Amino acid sequence: MNTHADSLTDSTAAPLPTRYTRTAITLHWLIALLMIGNVMLGLSADSLPDDWVRPVIDTHKSIGITVLGLALLRILWRVSHKPPPLPREFPSWEKVAAHLAHFLLYLLMIALPLSGWLHDSAWKDAATHPMHLFNVIPWPRIGYVMNLDPALKETLHDRFGTLHTWLGYALYALLAMHIGGALKHQWIDRKSVLRRMAP
Repeated sequence: MNTHADSLTDSTAAPLPTRYTRTAITLHWLIALLMIGNVMLGLSADSLPDDWVRPVIDTHKSIGITVLGLALLRILWRVSHKPPPLPREFPSWEKVAAHLAHFLLYLLMIALPLSGWLHDSAWKDAATHPMHLFNVIPWPRIGYVMNLDPALKETLHDRFGTLHTWLGYALYALLAMHIGGALKHQWIDRKSVLRRMAP
């Protein structure tokens, strides 16, 4: 009798999703494109003509804040919407590694913009150069940091800048592993995970 009930329950249970939701897919690719574009802006700033540097840096800051907001939205969506499971054929260690990589990517999507925001708030000229998102929407610095002693603020500006740089390096490494793992599953294992997130 229990066996019959179990089979009936299994047959009426909702099937597991095979793809991420449309919202998750949109957020994934939008954040990915913004982060890649922001990396390019950040790396190119030193090689640009002087009159281009400030607009590029301001755009870099605006994109970073946008990524922070989208990342928080994506995390809320992920918590409330079950993602599709990885293929059963994947070994346990690979599933654990995939979950760990995703967790670290979420962490970096928050930590990288936050460290940049702290770095910018500790800038000695922040008070005389108000920030506007995409040159339109006024955006505040972190007041506590701005109001610190100038000497301490200068030290923090350097340290937050270094942290921001190293978090960027960590992002490059994780993105390379993330993309490399997806391509390995696609071309070597013949167990595509790309279609779960394909637009």
